[in-house]
Amino acid sequence: MPTATLFSASSSLYPSPPSSSSSLIGSPASSAPRALSFAPKPITRPPSAKRAPPHCTRSALAIEKETPEDNRPDTFLREADSHVTTSTVRSRFEKMIRDTQDTVCASIEAADGGGKFREDVWSRPGGGGGISRVLQDGAVWEKAGVNVSVVYGVMPPDAYRAANPGADHKPGPVPFFAAGVSSVLHPKNPFAPTLHFNYRYFETDAPKDAPGAPRQWWFGGGTDLTPAYIFDEDVKHFHSVQKNACDKFDPSFYPRFKKWCDDYFVIKHRNERRGLGGIFFDDLNDYDQEMLLSFATECASSVVPAYLPIIERRKDTPFTEKHKAWQQLRRGRYVEFNLVYDRGTTFGLKTGGRIESILVSLPLTARWEYDQAPEEGTEEWKLLDACINPKEWI
Repeated sequence: MPTATLFSASSSLYPSPPSSSSSLIGSPASSAPRALSFAPKPITRPPSAKRAPPHCTRSALAIEKETPEDNRPDTFLREADSHVTTSTVRSRFEKMIRDTQDTVCASIEAADGGGKFREDVWSRPGGGGGISRVLQDGAVWEKAGVNVSVVYGVMPPDAYRAANPGADHKPGPVPFFAAGVSSVLHPKNPFAPTLHFNYRYFETDAPKDAPGAPRQWWFGGGTDLTPAYIFDEDVKHFHSVQKNACDKFDPSFYPRFKKWCDDYFVIKHRNERRGLGGIFFDDLNDYDQEMLLSFATECASSVVPAYLPIIERRKDTPFTEKHKAWQQLRRGRYVEFNLVYDRGTTFGLKTGGRIESILVSLPLTARWEYDQAPEEGTEEWKLLDACINPKEWI
C-alpha cells in the first residue's frame, strides 16, 4: 500500500514509498442489513473556525497541486527527462504502467458488459501527473479503479519517516521521483474476489542538506487476492500465475514474496490478514536494474490472466442477503487496513497527493457489526481461519 495511488504498497492508488451495490439481488427487505456508504459529503467550515496553523504537516506540501487536463499527454515526464532518451528506466516504466492501465481497463469493461470507466487526467506545473479511471455501479463491478501516476516532489521529514519506519536519523527534505500503476477491483457478487495490484518505481535525489549524495532507486509492488468465500481452485489458479511470473526470474522470488505479502497485509488490531495473499515486494534494488524492470513488467502483465478467469466463473453465481452481508463485513476489514496500516495511504496524505486517487481503493459500501463472529465450520469461518492462519496454496 497502495491502496488508496501510485506509491501504495497495498491498496492505495497513490504511489507508495519504499519500505516503507446489491442490484443483483433486487431491493432488500426492510430487515436486510444496511451498508455504510462512503460517498463524500461537502464540508462547510463554520465562520469561527480557524485554518490549520502554518507549521502543521499539511502546510509543508511536498507535491504541487494538480491541474485538470482535457487530454492525455504523450508523457508526464519533465522535459529534461523525456528529451534525454526514451530508453531511460523512467520513460520505459511510464510506458509500461500506461500500457497496463489500458489493458486492465479494457478487460474490466469487457467483463462488465456495459460499464465504462470515467477518466480524469491531471498534471502538475513542475512536472508529472496522472490518469485516474473509475468504473462505478456497473453490472459486475461495484467499484473498479485503475490509476497511473508520475510524481516529482520533495519528501518532508514526516513523510520520509512514514516511508522508512526504521530510519535512525532525521533527514532534511528529500527530492523524489515516483511512477506507478495501482488498482483495486471490487466486484458486486460476494463469490467474486476483490483484487489489488500495484507496481511502482521510486528514485530519490540527494537531500538538500547532503549535496553530492548518490541517487537511490528501488522497485516495489505486488498483486493480492481478497475473497469473501474460498474456492480452492480459484486461489490455486491465482497463486500459480504469480509463481510462474516469479519463476521466470528467480525461483526464490515466489516463496519470498508470498511470505512478504502474508506478513504485510496484517490487520494488527484484529490479528488477521486482509485476504489470501499473493506476492508483495518493496525497496527492491539488490538485483540488476534492467532485470527488476523486466520482472515488474511481467508481474503487471500477469494481472489479467490471474484474475479475469476467476471473475468469469463467479460473477453470475446466485447469492443471498447473508452472503452479501458477509462480503460487506470483509469490505470493512479492507477499509480498516487501508486507512490504518497502508504505508502508501499515509505517504500520499502527508505529501499532499491527489485525495480522490489516494482513497479510490475504498469500496463503495462496507459494514461493521458489533462482536460478529462466524460459526465454526461454516464457509465464512473457513475464510476467517485462512486469514488468521496463512496457508500454502500450491
